[in-house]
Amino acid sequence: MKKCKIVCVVGTRPEAVKMAPVILALKAQAWADVRVLATAQHRHLLDQVLQVFGIAPDIDLDMMQPNQDLTALTARMLVAMDAVLKSERPDVVLAQGDTTTVMVTALASFYLNIPFGHVEAGLRTGDMRRPFPEEMNRVLAGHMARWHFAPTESSRSNLLREGIADASVHVTGNTVIDALHMMAGKTPAATVAPGRRLMLVTAHRRESFGAPFVDICTAIRTLVDRNDDLEVLYPVHPNPNVKKVVDELLGSHPRISLIAPLDYQPFVAVMKAATLILTDSGGVQEEAPALGKPVLVLREETERPEAVSAGVVQLVGTNSARVVEAAQRLLDDPAAYRAMAKGVSPYGDGHAAARIVAVLQQFHATCN
Repeated sequence: MKKCKIVCVVGTRPEAVKMAPVILALKAQAWADVRVLATAQHRHLLDQVLQVFGIAPDIDLDMMQPNQDLTALTARMLVAMDAVLKSERPDVVLAQGDTTTVMVTALASFYLNIPFGHVEAGLRTGDMRRPFPEEMNRVLAGHMARWHFAPTESSRSNLLREGIADASVHVTGNTVIDALHMMAGKTPAATVAPGRRLMLVTAHRRESFGAPFVDICTAIRTLVDRNDDLEVLYPVHPNPNVKKVVDELLGSHPRISLIAPLDYQPFVAVMKAATLILTDSGGVQEEAPALGKPVLVLREETERPEAVSAGVVQLVGTNSARVVEAAQRLLDDPAAYRAMAKGVSPYGDGHAAARIVAVLQQFHATCN
C-alpha cells in the first residue's frame, strides 16, 4: 500500500507546541510519510520548541525578517509555499491555528487542490480586528480546509454556523493539552524565593501596540509597587513595538525581570511556579488552567470562551485600573483565588493527536 505523504507546516512557537504531538504521532504510523516544513515566521522561538520535542524540519523557508510587514511576509511566503508544495506533491497538508503561516498554507494548498487539515479549527471572536490579523486568518483557513479539527464543541458550533459541512468537522480536543502532558510530568516547577509570589506576564498582540501596551505596563508596575512580596517575570517578545515600551516602563524595577522568550519546557516550569498569570496568549489560556493557575486575559474578547465559562480565566482587557483591580482581588482574597485555581481544563484529555491521526488514517485507507 502506498504511503500517505503528509506535510506538516509550522511557523511560530505556539504552532510548534501544538503541532509537535501530531507530528510525533504521525511519524509513529507505518502508513504515513511525514515531512515537516518550517516557514520560520518566528525564527528562534520556533527552533527552540522543535528541539525540545526532538523534531527537525525537512524543509526550512527561513521567512523571518526584522520588524517584518504583513503584506510583504504574506507575498513572500505564498510564492515560497507554492514552490515547495509543487515539488513535494503531498497527499495531505496540515497546519495549526491562525497565523499568516496557516492562512498562506491553506491558500497555497487550495490553489493546488491538495487536501488541507486545519488543527485547532473554529476559534472565533466575531470581530475581524480582534485579534488582528488572526481572526481573519483562521476564518479564511477554515473555508479552505478539507478537515476541521475542532478543539471543543463550541468551536464546532462556530464552524457549523458559517456553513461548514458537519461531516468535515471533528471534535478532537486541543493538542496543546497533549503537549502539556508530555512536558509537565518531567518538568519541576521553577524556584521562587521564600516569602515571594510570582506573577508571570506574556503580552505581544498587535492590537495592543501603542497606548494599550502602556496601560498594561502601568498596571504591572502598580501591582508590584502595592505588593512587597510580588515578583514579576515577563518573557518579552522581540517585536520592537513590544520590547521598546516594556523596557522603558518596566526595565528599572528591582522586582520585575524582563527576559528573552523562554523555551517551552522552562516556560512550563515557570507556569507551574506562578501564583497568577497575565497574558494575551491563546495557548496560555489553555495551558495554565490545566495547571491550576488563575489567568487574567489582557484582551477585550477571547476565542476561547470555554475557560471563561468554567471560571478559570477572566477577561480584563488592557485598562490599567481594571487589570489592577482583578489581579489585586486574587492576591488578597483566598476564596476568590481558590475559585479560579481549580485545575479544570475544558480543552481535552491529552489524546487530541491520536484522534487527528485516526481521521487521516481513514482517509488514507479510502484512497488505496
